[in-house]
Amino acid sequence: MSSNHTDCHYCLQSLRGRKYALREENAYCVTCYDSLFANPCEKCKQPIECDSKDLAYKGRHWHEGCFKCAKCSRSLVEKPFAAKDELLLCTECYSDEYSSKCFHCQKTIMPGSRKMEFKGSSWHESCFVCQYCRQPLGTKPLITKDNENYCVPCFEKQFAHHCYSCKKVITSGGVTYHDQPWHKECFVCAGCKTQLSGQRFISKDEYPYCVDCFSKLYAKKCAACKKPITALGGAKFISFEERQWHGECFNCAKCSVSLVGQGFLTRQDDVLCHECGSA
Repeated sequence: MSSNHTDCHYCLQSLRGRKYALREENAYCVTCYDSLFANPCEKCKQPIECDSKDLAYKGRHWHEGCFKCAKCSRSLVEKPFAAKDELLLCTECYSDEYSSKCFHCQKTIMPGSRKMEFKGSSWHESCFVCQYCRQPLGTKPLITKDNENYCVPCFEKQFAHHCYSCKKVITSGGVTYHDQPWHKECFVCAGCKTQLSGQRFISKDEYPYCVDCFSKLYAKKCAACKKPITALGGAKFISFEERQWHGECFNCAKCSVSLVGQGFLTRQDDVLCHECGSA
């Protein structure tokens, strides 16, 4: 540039007819200005002369031609970029190197775009949808099956079992009885309504009963001790002429010897061993 300044503030040579630069109202010839004030370029390490464009970012400087992506070398002048470990990268290279990949489509989730986080993975918002109805899941309740996500209504429609008793959806756990699914809280004794999950029970006419209720309602009574015969756990019982006995109760009415597996005689309502019956 030319002006009314007559001499270089540093070398004192005349500036008449010469280009110069101003700094703090002082004029410098181009040579002096570059040697005194020019910033070194971060890329090529050469000074950025006063007739060159100086591009600055966070206290560092570049020639316009040196301001490029550190990976693909494309110019970053007037383009969005990102910095990583003091390197400048275009948004595409930064995304390829450091941005999250979508769990569904495996493509990069570009900086600035909205992403969803679920079970430690990232998703494009447009990829985070119900596998069945394809509606966005956002922050709605969801259920995962075979690495696919479903909104609750679609999951229930496609996969959930309905309780045989209350007909409502079983979302977790449950009990299988006669090949039918039940809620644990619905699987109760048909008599006293006590929950049977994890308990011993006996079936009668396709309904479950706790041992006490079954014994009271249906079990045969031992002809000797009058207590119910449930046959639980493989317990043995003896049946004769419409009467039943616990194995341990089937004894001679006179001498009390066990008659299990032995011949016996009857006298009115009593059962007797051969010795007592022949006496």
